[in-house]
Amino acid sequence: MRRRRFLKVLAGGAAVGLVGGWRPAARAATAVRRVRPGDPGWPGEVAWKGLAEQVQGRLLKVDSPLEAASPGLVQQMKNPYFIGDQVWGTQSTGWAGAWTSSPSAYAVSATNAADVVAAVNFARTHHLRLVVKGGGHSYYGGSNAADSLLVWTRAMETVTLHEAFVPQGCAGKVEPTPAVSLDAGTLWLHAYDAVTTRGGRYVQGGGCMTVGVPGLVLGGGFGSWSKRYGMAAASLLEAEVVTADGVLRLANACTHPDLFWALKGGGGSTFGVVTRLTLRTHPLPSTFGVVLMTLRADSDAAFRKLIRRFVAFYASSLLKPEWGEQVRLHPSNRMAVQMVFEGMDQARAEEVWRPFLAEVERTGSGVTVADKRVVVSPARDFWNPEVLRTNLGPYVRVDDRPSAPPFKNLWWTSNEEELGAYWHGYESTWLPASLLASARQERLADALFAASRRWAVGLHFNKGLAGAAPEVIRAARDTCTNPAVLDAFVLVIIAGSGPPEYPGVSGHEPDPVQARDDAQRIHDAMAEVRKLVRRPASYVLESNYFEPSWQRAFWGSNYARLRAIKRKYDPTGLFFVHHGVGSEDWSPDGMTRLVTR
Repeated sequence: MRRRRFLKVLAGGAAVGLVGGWRPAARAATAVRRVRPGDPGWPGEVAWKGLAEQVQGRLLKVDSPLEAASPGLVQQMKNPYFIGDQVWGTQSTGWAGAWTSSPSAYAVSATNAADVVAAVNFARTHHLRLVVKGGGHSYYGGSNAADSLLVWTRAMETVTLHEAFVPQGCAGKVEPTPAVSLDAGTLWLHAYDAVTTRGGRYVQGGGCMTVGVPGLVLGGGFGSWSKRYGMAAASLLEAEVVTADGVLRLANACTHPDLFWALKGGGGSTFGVVTRLTLRTHPLPSTFGVVLMTLRADSDAAFRKLIRRFVAFYASSLLKPEWGEQVRLHPSNRMAVQMVFEGMDQARAEEVWRPFLAEVERTGSGVTVADKRVVVSPARDFWNPEVLRTNLGPYVRVDDRPSAPPFKNLWWTSNEEELGAYWHGYESTWLPASLLASARQERLADALFAASRRWAVGLHFNKGLAGAAPEVIRAARDTCTNPAVLDAFVLVIIAGSGPPEYPGVSGHEPDPVQARDDAQRIHDAMAEVRKLVRRPASYVLESNYFEPSWQRAFWGSNYARLRAIKRKYDPTGLFFVHHGVGSEDWSPDGMTRLVTR
């Protein structure tokens, strides 16, 4: 946000709250329990009417139609844009033994920062559970909670490109840099289309097109080419955020630098409600490309050997900034390759893979290669929705609702398994690059093979920074993500859900027996991987809901500093998310404070 817009919002009067220096945190909340509908302290009709007037009628009473779900509604739930357009909608429907998607009691459909300020002040004054939803992708259920007030940012979608951005208060201290400002409801496909297709530059964001911008950045954020462009959080230049006292603040390296640091990977909806982020943009390479193929082994022995060959190949040829994305190892002895590259033409990309393919395709290898495809496009066209449909038609879907903008809303077919996902289990672990040393490759490959006997294993090479450029490592070191990411070459993800499942919807109920069995198999698979590391670390946005040592696993040595910043900017714990900074002070549902000061 530039100064003129910031002052305009501040001029909104009492709804925005007092502005000035940070007031020292006084004593903790006077109430140790938040209120629910029916409680004596629940706001009455007059109070809700007052909030509705403050937000100019954008207060919604929320009900979910899922309990009386029709076949047509269930079909519509296969479209992530439809889900995102519903105030009650979340992509995941729950997690076995943990949470079930539940609509809030009321929602403010925010269109500007003043709406967010009004909602935050109302929730604090009336001791309400406050929830924030943008993209609605949270596996932990962070974007929904029963009996809560929801701040819904979907309508905040403005994207502004800057040729030479300087954060407020940083003139003469920070060099101007090309950047993009993204409002809180922006989805990554729309950000890429604006920055890359129309602007000719690149912004580091998520590989999933329908993920919301703030959630990814606040969690750390990895894109397809993280080894080249770094973490999304490391590109953050400035954040506009409403803190727990109802004050709209700009946080950057020169103004509220402690809050700024905490927003770079400290978790979403934890330190405040972000209404706008400004991120550094990068020059485009000549090309972006994709390597797709499926390799099938005819026996366990052949598959084990295939994994060993791939580990050696990755260490020698792909542990570089220009390569990213993932490979999946399936119990059926199938290896699915979905790798991306940048700055190479098709001939060069094929040359990189030729030694590996020559070895696995030779007679007697026990491996067949199918669906082999290398797709290259000028980098500026890679995220162009029209070009995506042409180049990768079988791998994308189009939002074909009559109300949808023509060809603007796409999603990857590979992300469809997350629509209606009721998670049975989800675990992740970073693996250090030292495991790629020649003497350790066999042990690594054998552990991955052992894990794949129990469940499919995802190797997300773009979510580890080993092999990245030195400047990428330096920038990541200045975020609050667990430092284990700095020398990790991969994030191993082992996760699973059933078919689309909707708790409470007849004919679509989760199977608790299957969920427990799957969760155990997922846990056993990850146990094979964790034998490789002494103190496993996990990625906060993609990890186990039941992680017992979550403070250390998610943030490592950074947690104590994050905890202190949380106490400063949110002393009463208004912002609560499961396994978020400071959540140990609260009951699992975030309704009762267990620790007071």
